[in-house]
Amino acid sequence: MQWNPYGEMMSRIPETVTPFPHRSGVKFLIQYIVVWFEDGNEASEKYKGLVRSMYEFMTPSVTNLPRESFLNYRDLEIGNTTDAYRTYSGARVYGMKYFKNNFERLVRVKTAVDPGDFFKNLQSVPPNTWHLDTNIDKN
Repeated sequence: MQWNPYGEMMSRIPETVTPFPHRSGVKFLIQYIVVWFEDGNEASEKYKGLVRSMYEFMTPSVTNLPRESFLNYRDLEIGNTTDAYRTYSGARVYGMKYFKNNFERLVRVKTAVDPGDFFKNLQSVPPNTWHLDTNIDKN
């Protein structure tokens, strides 16, 4: 685990000023990391299981309802979209955990700057066109 201390100056900046909302009342951001050098699915599942156990162990001591995350600490387990199935409601699941109430504002920016969703990843902020909540094949 990597603990990044927050507080003092970070708490003075309103969470709506930048897309990064994890400020007031946040003492640390925790990054869960595991590295392994073994090949195969069995090893992969073993080490991911260790991180999941540590993550669950920390649950009583961290933010919850919802449990929040920092976009640069990528966590595909809090939700993601795929090229075959991309919806606004699906993106909102992880978007609210990363950006809290800034998510809707970021959707408006994405719609203005990249309405065709050229710049994307599994946890992208979606353009407003995703509000249709239908399967959209972007390939």
